[in-house]
Amino acid sequence: MKSFMSVCAALLVFFASAPLAQAAANPYVGLSAGIALLQNSDIKAEGLTDEDAIEYATGYAVNGALGIDGGMYRIEGAVGYQANDIDVTPGGPVDDDEDVSLSILSFLANGYIDIGMSGSVVEPYVMAGAGVATVTLSDEGVDEGSTAFAYQFGAGVGIQATPNVVLDLGYRYFATADVTYDEIPDGEMDVTVASHNIMAGVRVGF
Repeated sequence: MKSFMSVCAALLVFFASAPLAQAAANPYVGLSAGIALLQNSDIKAEGLTDEDAIEYATGYAVNGALGIDGGMYRIEGAVGYQANDIDVTPGGPVDDDEDVSLSILSFLANGYIDIGMSGSVVEPYVMAGAGVATVTLSDEGVDEGSTAFAYQFGAGVGIQATPNVVLDLGYRYFATADVTYDEIPDGEMDVTVASHNIMAGVRVGF
């Protein structure tokens, strides 16, 4: 949590020096959901790396955010959740009736640059964020979680539906530092986590 607060503070300091600090900043809430395409995970143990050792099914991601819109710039704090079933483990394919999955609970501070186009209701944007995430491996009801630094970057478009409502369609590349698990039969292992997420949502301003 200290890491998350430090990231939030750094982003706030950065954007305070930008035009956001000089513009009329309006609060907003955002909700989004979409598909989560989790990349195959490498496993690192005892100095050896097993590449693509874990394979995943397509999963889902949901996200909630509270932010400030200063026109060209936005900042927000966001909570996200993602879940993917595991198709293949180092021991082989997972049977359809087995409950084996990976889930991610993230807390990020995000910054956006909105690229306004005169006379258009469509506004492209680019974004980046950082924070922390707890990545949990679940195997037949036995869960083990590990918390690590997390970051994301992406791009998308906002469509002005009404003066206070913006529809959002975007892409996010989300990743964490290697997550470490030690409560497994074969000893400690580090697992890579990275995901391509396609999200659709809505932002409501006040």
